[in-house]
Amino acid sequence: METQNFLFCSLDEPLVGDLAWQIRREGHDVRYYVESESEAEVADGFVPKTDDWRAEVEWADVIVFDDIWVDGELGTGEIAEELRERGKAVVGGTPATDRLESDRGYAMEVLSDHGVETLPHREFTDFGEAIEYVEDNPAPYVVKPLGEVQNVKRLLYVGRERDGGDVIDVLRAYEKSWGHRMKGFQLQRRVEGVEVAVCGFFDGDSFVEPININFEHKKLFPGNIGPSTGEMGTSMFWCRRNRLFETTLGKLEGWLADEGYVGSIDVNCIVDDDGVYPLEFTPRFGYPTITLQEEAMESPTGEFFAELARGEDPDLSVHRGYQVAVRVCVPPFPFDDETTFDENSRNAAVVFEDPERTAGVHIEDTKNVEGQWRVAGTSGVVLVVTGTGETMRDAQRQAYDRIGNVVIPNMYYRDDIGDRWVESDGDRLQAWGYLGGA
Repeated sequence: METQNFLFCSLDEPLVGDLAWQIRREGHDVRYYVESESEAEVADGFVPKTDDWRAEVEWADVIVFDDIWVDGELGTGEIAEELRERGKAVVGGTPATDRLESDRGYAMEVLSDHGVETLPHREFTDFGEAIEYVEDNPAPYVVKPLGEVQNVKRLLYVGRERDGGDVIDVLRAYEKSWGHRMKGFQLQRRVEGVEVAVCGFFDGDSFVEPININFEHKKLFPGNIGPSTGEMGTSMFWCRRNRLFETTLGKLEGWLADEGYVGSIDVNCIVDDDGVYPLEFTPRFGYPTITLQEEAMESPTGEFFAELARGEDPDLSVHRGYQVAVRVCVPPFPFDDETTFDENSRNAAVVFEDPERTAGVHIEDTKNVEGQWRVAGTSGVVLVVTGTGETMRDAQRQAYDRIGNVVIPNMYYRDDIGDRWVESDGDRLQAWGYLGGA
């Protein structure tokens, strides 16, 4: 493919720096815009930056949006739709697909309208009404904040008590501490099973094969304990359309085509031997999912996304085994504490014991200052380190071997990414028949 001009846009927090860096290393021209002033240095030294993304629109052959948010409000889908109407090739959503993530009730309606079974759920804007509902309908529930505050991942609470007593306690606590920001939330019945996500790239017309099956690891500590984070790591593999895909994303293929959606879309589900129950959508790149997908791609990344944005039925060749990604973090992640970040992490050096061994190391909130990688931004999410292999254990070994070559003061990470597949999830999904043909 001839050299393309790629414009990457982070209109809220910067998330897509590594993909921009990868495409630049393939020889394409890249410009990256970061809206957030506090995070503006992320990816400095890795990719060229621009201070005005709109001024670069005519220069760009391909425009890529990394999220659905514009300075804390929904909006990239509307912008992407307008740019497509002007004839631009865009990786991004639409107002309706943005809403799949921000409005969980709407997402469940879309699924139900297309024949997808959903769990009992109800939305609330009043804490007292929700507490009364749980008292009248005792059961374990999941508390899911709605709107912008849903990005504070530690607020998602998975109830354990059969009478819902712990959920009531959490709702009372949230009303006191978060009532001014949490304008709404959803209560969803909790179901035991395998948590698994189905992901596909959509080219405006149909899904590109193969599709992606991935397993998120959201808790901070090994063993899936501690506070919720955006994600601490991902394990995955690729396959042709199967029962898991056809009972979820496959049913929305026509709807997404009508919308003109272009990009990655992911639905996280709980699966048991009785059925598949969608929990939430990610109608954009997932993080660190896209980093691991990028690592698995054997097709040129820039060529793939250019063809995806133009609806040219791209050919996607991927690693045929398994992949593991591990997030490497520093204090105060997953919390916000500027003093702790300043004292422990700001501008900390990222050192490689063997400087020649950087394969599989991907940037998140990182900058390059005259050849020295350093911690950037304020979040404390520094790197994603990946591994691939013929088995999940092979992929794990490679990822953790690569982490062993990285030194950052006060760094931490989970050491069990991928264990779930090996110890239980893989056998159960196979036994229930979800990974074979539809």
